[in-house]
Amino acid sequence: MTQSQAPKTADNIVVRYFKEFGVLKETRVEYWGLQTVNFLDSMFYFAMITVASMFLSKDLGFNDKDAGYTITLFTSATTLMLLFSGAATDWLGIRKSITLCMSALLVLRLGMVFVGLNAWLPNRGIIATVLLVMTAPFQAGIQTSFQAATARFTTRRSRSAGFNLWYLFSNLGGVAAGLSVDTLRVWLKIPNANTHVFTMGVVTTTLCLVATTAFIRREEQLVSPDDPPEEAKSQKTVERKSPLTAMKEMFAHSALWRLIVLITLVLGVRAVFLYFYLIMPKYWERTIGTDANIGLLTAINPIGVVAGLILLIPIISRYPVFKMLIYGGMITSIALLPMAIPWNLYPWSIETNHYTMAILAMILVTIGEVIWSPRLNEYTAAIAPKGQEGAYMGFSMIPWFAAKTGVSLLSGHLLARWSPETVKIAGADVPLKEAMVAGQLDYWHRPEAMWLFLGLYAVAGCLVAWMLRNWFESATHRK
Repeated sequence: MTQSQAPKTADNIVVRYFKEFGVLKETRVEYWGLQTVNFLDSMFYFAMITVASMFLSKDLGFNDKDAGYTITLFTSATTLMLLFSGAATDWLGIRKSITLCMSALLVLRLGMVFVGLNAWLPNRGIIATVLLVMTAPFQAGIQTSFQAATARFTTRRSRSAGFNLWYLFSNLGGVAAGLSVDTLRVWLKIPNANTHVFTMGVVTTTLCLVATTAFIRREEQLVSPDDPPEEAKSQKTVERKSPLTAMKEMFAHSALWRLIVLITLVLGVRAVFLYFYLIMPKYWERTIGTDANIGLLTAINPIGVVAGLILLIPIISRYPVFKMLIYGGMITSIALLPMAIPWNLYPWSIETNHYTMAILAMILVTIGEVIWSPRLNEYTAAIAPKGQEGAYMGFSMIPWFAAKTGVSLLSGHLLARWSPETVKIAGADVPLKEAMVAGQLDYWHRPEAMWLFLGLYAVAGCLVAWMLRNWFESATHRK
């Protein structure tokens, strides 16, 4: 047996996986400048979305429901803008697109700092809501610019490694975000710490503009000397159809409707990531205490994803896409169940027990994400007819848009019902944590019940998808 015929063991796959990153040496400085911007932008975004609900409530006086509505406007508008921002990026070009978006975000984030630090300002809540929603198109523009630039600044041979590294830098930004949140709120105990997360955003946005100006200068497609001559001309030879024609053809394919059904079934799984910033920060603050290490808890996920990208992806890529999607989705679904177990069944104090519940949940969520999240995009690309991958990807955002809107709208109601700041006991307002320790609340009126319902909903969707696995797998016409 020759070396080329050697069996593809897990060890060989891991070695080959690390060797793939060596092809990034053929990328230009633009690619590394882009990853600098990616890291800095991710650092602020994940920090901001972690404290957003607390900022609206603690700093601006919103109740849980109104804070949820405000975040609904922001997240839903951002998702909706993703359907259109790609065309704007193509029209403006990568450098101009990033510069325009970052310049606008710099002004808007300065506005948020001003609103947060000046309690005398009338209608602060309304102004902050308007400023936050105004960031949506520019936040969407940054994301599509990252995608387009990663493809543009890598060759055909280095593209896979380029996107893996882009995802890794994004998650490293998430790690830095969690550490920065706890540094401001818990370790340094800076007054108006939530507001100063936006101050950090002003700094990171300024650095992003500097990096864009310094490093992103050329935008032509990078082509390797080993690529065929027609590679550089491929963009010019792509058949372009009118949006109406493309939509008619897409709706005529049964594979599209399989995709929509699948995405609908796994919405409960994807919604788990919404709970990270819509529900969990306030839940942890109310069950652990105001000095809860919220940043460190949320950082468990990106730290685990970084490790998973390095250790697991080369191995799980050997297995069928759909099976990995469902198995990973099931792991993410059951991740909520440790928080559904009555807190007093754990052997320690209420604070330690809730830290234990949170850590178990975050570890399971992360394992599931590494397995299933990349597989969903891969499945979408696998069932899309040649030349319509982008249209399928864009259309797949519609159920996600609906889910983000629905979960965001319900988040405040879920907190008010199962994890409020105070509860009524004999006509008096008692802090939730105090009432739980005193045993004054039954299971169905405590946060555990909320996580049970949300977890069962996610598990049910995965089980139905598994029962329909033959129908879904029949839509894939390339492996």
